[in-house]
Amino acid sequence: MLSPLTHDDPETIGPYRPVARLGSGGMGTVYLARTAGGRTVAVKTMHARIASDAASRTRFRLEADAARVVGERYGAGVMDADARAETPWLATEYVLGPPLDEAVELCGPLPEPTVRALGAALCGALGQLHASDVVHRDLKPSNVLITAYGPKVIDFGIARAAGDERLTRVGVAVGTPAFMSPEQAGGQEHSAAGDVFALAGLLVFAATGRPPFGHGQAADLLYRVQYAEPDLTGVPDSLVPVLVRCLDKNPFRRPTTSQLSAELHDGNGEFADHLPPTLLADIARRATEVWQITPQRLPRPPEEAATAVPPATAHTSRRRLLLSGAAAALAVAGAGASAWAWRERTGTKPGPQASVEPSTSQLPRKKLDSLWQIQVGDPPDDTVPAQLHVVAGLVTLVAGKGLGGIVAETGHIQFASDQMESTWQVATDGERLIRLVPVDGSENNAGKPGGFPLLLASVNLLTGEAVEPFAQFTDFNGVLPQNQLVCTADGVAYVAAGRGEFSMKGFLASQSWSLFAVDISSGKRLWTRPLPARRQGSARLYFLSAVVVGHRLVTLEEENDGAVRAVVRDTRTGTVRWERRLHGVEPDRVRQPLAVDEDHLYVGSGPLRALRLSDGKIAWDTTSTRPGSVYGPPVVKGDIVYAAQKGFGLVGFSDDRGLLMWKEKGGQGAKADITAPPVIGPHYMYNKRGSELWAIAWNSTSTPVRSFRTTGDRFIAHEVSKHVIALGGRFLAAFPLQ
Repeated sequence: MLSPLTHDDPETIGPYRPVARLGSGGMGTVYLARTAGGRTVAVKTMHARIASDAASRTRFRLEADAARVVGERYGAGVMDADARAETPWLATEYVLGPPLDEAVELCGPLPEPTVRALGAALCGALGQLHASDVVHRDLKPSNVLITAYGPKVIDFGIARAAGDERLTRVGVAVGTPAFMSPEQAGGQEHSAAGDVFALAGLLVFAATGRPPFGHGQAADLLYRVQYAEPDLTGVPDSLVPVLVRCLDKNPFRRPTTSQLSAELHDGNGEFADHLPPTLLADIARRATEVWQITPQRLPRPPEEAATAVPPATAHTSRRRLLLSGAAAALAVAGAGASAWAWRERTGTKPGPQASVEPSTSQLPRKKLDSLWQIQVGDPPDDTVPAQLHVVAGLVTLVAGKGLGGIVAETGHIQFASDQMESTWQVATDGERLIRLVPVDGSENNAGKPGGFPLLLASVNLLTGEAVEPFAQFTDFNGVLPQNQLVCTADGVAYVAAGRGEFSMKGFLASQSWSLFAVDISSGKRLWTRPLPARRQGSARLYFLSAVVVGHRLVTLEEENDGAVRAVVRDTRTGTVRWERRLHGVEPDRVRQPLAVDEDHLYVGSGPLRALRLSDGKIAWDTTSTRPGSVYGPPVVKGDIVYAAQKGFGLVGFSDDRGLLMWKEKGGQGAKADITAPPVIGPHYMYNKRGSELWAIAWNSTSTPVRSFRTTGDRFIAHEVSKHVIALGGRFLAAFPLQ
């Protein structure tokens, strides 16, 4: 993914002008760059600290040679290179497609036809290399780019002629442990058969989402690659015998690339015909975005930020934060224009499908420290705050006249709808955007006896338009404004919907309401469970936030008397496993992403408490250990639960016992905001104080080190673009996530 240039990145590299970073590693940095004529290319450079090493320069030159051998059909075509420059560089075509690891992250494990087509095409690429007596030696998901015309193999940094030991020594393993061949892991000769072994591991990853020998420390992986059997759980049955032969420890028993290709695919059809729609849409998005990039260069960081180090945790993290797509609610503060008043502030133009209306109350650009900022309007119905969704490279929310999508990297408006979507009727699992859609003709006839069917559809991330509905239910009234898309996860949408007459005055006592689950791929309803009746005239929705953890649907729900109740249901049946009233919690304070891990639900907005997911009992509560302390909504990182403590600043507690493990230092946390959870970055935690967003270091100093002026009052991390997205004061803005 693209990221801004840093303050010390070069202005030019040979005849090319960098416009963004594509990535950086131990050997060098890869830039997206343009020629004087406007052609977009990828330029790889070598770090200055290793450019003086003759062997490294030789390796760099051999990489360019190997890339030329594989050619434009199977690789990124080489345009130019200079291995003798002070900073050696290699310019290739910019491939319009995601790496395989990002494709699997976006789509999940790929279907068998995709895996077979991918494998056959990669056999062609490796076969061309092997015919020239060159072996790749580092075939892994991040080195395979998926385009609509076939995969392309990149990064030949350790490729070499078969049998050439000039840059290696026997007994030294070079490559990526999870995808090495056994002979490579043992420091022995890696031949063409070794590439076949790595290709099989790559196909296992494509089919299951994990390497064949798992994850872990390099030493453990090297041992398993040499002596353990691969884990092929989840691999389609018909592929197992093929991949087993490729993963044979004996290289002489493995098939050649031509033999393997014949077993994988018959060659019929175009490569794009075998790709999932989500992946094709991502490829199309990248093809569009590459022409909309505005060069951005980060300012030189302050001295304190330059010395920051990664979090110093005493033990390995064993849990991860799970965020609800439906509950990432970020409030739009203040009264604004009723129109969808998006105003780009980065110099880019709206996307081709965007309908950005002139605003009668356009705001002046705020003097913020943001990477980009755009003006936004109020949502069509402000009874529920605007919800910000992270979907691949986009940030979406409902504002003004409808749903909008913004490229998180640049602030470019990808699309802007005028369909008056409701905030609570749109949700995401991070990969696709789902919404409830009205039946044609229902807008002006909402009171029709019996109502209209309830429809669910995916949203096209390029245009913002709802595609053909994947589910239709005639036993619910699809025009009831209180119908709610609670959340989506693991291919299932959870919906709260009603039966009965339409009313603009809120819920009716005569209506009946249910929660049900829908399989997104088939449109089949999996189960339906009744919800308690709503008070006559109430405008308060049932669900405040929700998330799925394993086989548990974890929700916070508002009762008729305004109390908040935590409820856990079985995702397979809808059966309520337990429920618990949360005393002292205000409903609007918990319209936030839920903080959960495998064992607990963590709730702030008063005392900080941990509820066991197994039975709902309180595992720990700060009421007894730190009486009188008030905390904002929490967030989980590793085994620590972080929150802002009123009048003090950020603190962290152990997830299992609630022991204080970390606290902010420096005495600057008295104004810490407790209305939103902290945002977690690799080196800093972010929390608002007054009109500034502060970055607090994770290192031994644990002190605030940098601030950004902002109008935002809610913040969320967009990890793909490495930005903190802020919403508030009628502006949407982005700040560095570091």
